[in-house]
Amino acid sequence: MKVVAFNGSPRSNGNTAQSLQLVLAELNKEGIETELVQLGGKKVFGCLACGKCWETQNNRCIRQDDEMNTFIEKIIEADGILIGSPTYFSNVSTEVKALIDRCGFVAKANGGGMLRGKVGSAVIAVRRAGSTFAYSAINFFFGIAEMNIVSSSYWNMTLALEPGDVQKDEEGIQTFQTLGQNMAKLLKQTRA
Repeated sequence: MKVVAFNGSPRSNGNTAQSLQLVLAELNKEGIETELVQLGGKKVFGCLACGKCWETQNNRCIRQDDEMNTFIEKIIEADGILIGSPTYFSNVSTEVKALIDRCGFVAKANGGGMLRGKVGSAVIAVRRAGSTFAYSAINFFFGIAEMNIVSSSYWNMTLALEPGDVQKDEEGIQTFQTLGQNMAKLLKQTRA
């Protein structure tokens, strides 16, 4: 089994990345292979609504001018998906939104089953407020893709501003550890 985690923050070792690493550490303890992919700050573009994915139906976006197809391929190959985002003006980063939109359209264009039954969860870093919109945006994507959404003892978020502040958020750390444990359990139940 494998879980791929996307860091939607341009900070490769900021609070979003560190939050994802807390979840991945729990998955590793359970023998699940993990990969952390840097999405934030990468060259990715939004959906053009061109409809070409409905014509080609090859599990790829027609655009070839960014790295999105590499990310979609990683999602297809994974059993579990974590999408982490900082909270920018009460929502996800632009790179996360591009991933959601383009992967979502490719999945629907290919019969909708590309992501069905996979396990997924959102991981959010926020300074103070607005995290529930970012959390919801990612989980709405998982829901419409017919994925199994993993929860924790609280919403999967940390209150953190400066890089490393997540390490001071005891409840956030516990939430991410519980999320990793719950994800491992669900993966073993659904993918074994």
